[in-house]
This record gives sequence, structure tokens and C-alpha cells, in this order.
Amino acid sequence: MSIFDLQLETDRLILRPPRAEDFDAFLRFCSDPEVMQHLGGVQAPSQAWRSFSCLVGSWHLYGFSMFSVIEKSSGEWVGRMGPWQPLDWPGTEVGWSIRRESWGRGYAPEAAVASMDWAFDTLGWEEIIHTIDAANENSKVVARKLGSSLLRMGELPPPHAGKPIEIWGQSRQQWQQRRATQR
Repeated sequence: MSIFDLQLETDRLILRPPRAEDFDAFLRFCSDPEVMQHLGGVQAPSQAWRSFSCLVGSWHLYGFSMFSVIEKSSGEWVGRMGPWQPLDWPGTEVGWSIRRESWGRGYAPEAAVASMDWAFDTLGWEEIIHTIDAANENSKVVARKLGSSLLRMGELPPPHAGKPIEIWGQSRQQWQQRRATQR
């Protein structure tokens, strides 16, 4: 089975590696100032293309990266979600970003649970972090819903160096204990 056959499902969502047909929705996502407020700012189309290609390339090179999140009921791309560990990153991250039109529907925590299960079970990660801008209250709400807590302050590598970020997360053991009580 190819990694591009991989598909995770939740009640309302499909998570799969990004495909070329996702790019137009990704480009709209990257050009939305409100969405990109805590993600480094609006990206020009050429930057968005490089970001998108980086996600696809990480799947090829390392066997994981953020998933495209697809709404089952409409078939629409609603965001990116999942495991992420660029060079010099402060840890093994599961991150999330949902397009503005889909905010408030609970998609981020729903998809993050599936992503975290996959990262712990398939990738064998011992800890998952979430790098969160201190002003991003919505992401902190998602992190808390996942059972994550503020672990430490940190910094991302260039081109985002110099701006402190909050590093939230939890260990595999904490996640497994929480999941066992939810079942």
C-alpha cells in the first residue's frame, strides 16, 4: 500500500495526504488574513505553492506530514491537520489549521484526535506538541480539548525565529490514559 492510499476517517471527516486537486482550496486558505494571522501571515501564490509542495514532499521523503482534511458531506477541503516535524522544529508536532468558513464546527479537535492516534500508534512518537502563538486563543481551546497543557515556551526555526511561541502537548502515556477513559 502506498502512503497516498492512506486515509483516516472520523464521523464527519476524511484525512488523507494532500493531492494536486487540493491546491486551489489551500491557496484560498493561505490568502485569508484572518486564517493566516497566527501562521506567519498571508502567503503569495508562489509561497503557498511551496508550502503545499513541502507538505506533499514530506509524505514522499518521511512517510508523514499534515493531512488534507476533507468534509465527508460536501467533499470539500476544509483544512490541514496532522504530524509535522520540519528540520530544527522544537518537537514532534500535530498541528491544525481549518479554513475560516469551517470554524466553530469542531473539526479541529475531531481531526486532531485521529491524527494523534495515528502519530502515536503508527509513527511511534513518545510526545506530541502543538506550537501555538501566545495570542491564538482558539488553538489553545483545541489543545485543552485534546488534554494537552502548556509545557514550555520555545521558538521556531527561521524564518519564524525570534518570536516566542507556546509549546503545548502531552506524552504518549497521558494520551493513552485519556483515550482509555473516553471509550
